[in-house]
Amino acid sequence: MKAATITELKKELKHRSHEQLLDYCLKMSRFKLETKELLTYLVFESENEQAYVESVKAFITHEIGSIEYKKYYYIKKSIRRILRQTKRYIRYSKIKESEAEILIHFCSEVLKIKPSISKNKMLTNMYRKQLEMAQKAILKLHDDLQFDFNSTIDDLPRL
Repeated sequence: MKAATITELKKELKHRSHEQLLDYCLKMSRFKLETKELLTYLVFESENEQAYVESVKAFITHEIGSIEYKKYYYIKKSIRRILRQTKRYIRYSKIKESEAEILIHFCSEVLKIKPSISKNKMLTNMYRKQLEMAQKAILKLHDDLQFDFNSTIDDLPRL
C-alpha cells in the first residue's frame, strides 16, 4: 500500500465529520507510542509550555541521576537512550526556546556523571554536539533571550 501525501490527506480530512476525525486519532494512538505521546502533548501539555519543559527537565535529571555504572560502555548506552527520548520530547514542542533550555539542562546534568565524561572521547563529543545544537537554537531567538541563554552556556565548561 502506498501512503498518500500530506496535501492529499489534508484535502480528504476536510470532508470528514468530527466523529470520524476523533476515531482516526484514537486508532492512530493505539499503534505507536510516539503518536500517543504526541497526542498527549497536544491535548494536555501544549497549553502550558513551561510546565512541559520542567517535566522534561525533571525526567532528564531523574534518568541521569539513576546512572550508577562503573564502565563507560554502559554509561554511553544510558546517555544515548536518554538523549534519544529527550530529542523526541523536543520534537513534539518545536519551540526553539524550549529546545535550548532542555539541551542546556541536559548538558549540565551530563557533567554531573561520575566517572567524569571528560575521560571518554565519545561522551565529550556528544556533550559538545548538544552544546552546539543549543547554540543553533539560541540564534533563532529574540536578542534578550539570546543574551540570557548565552550567559548560561558560558557557565558550562568546554571539554
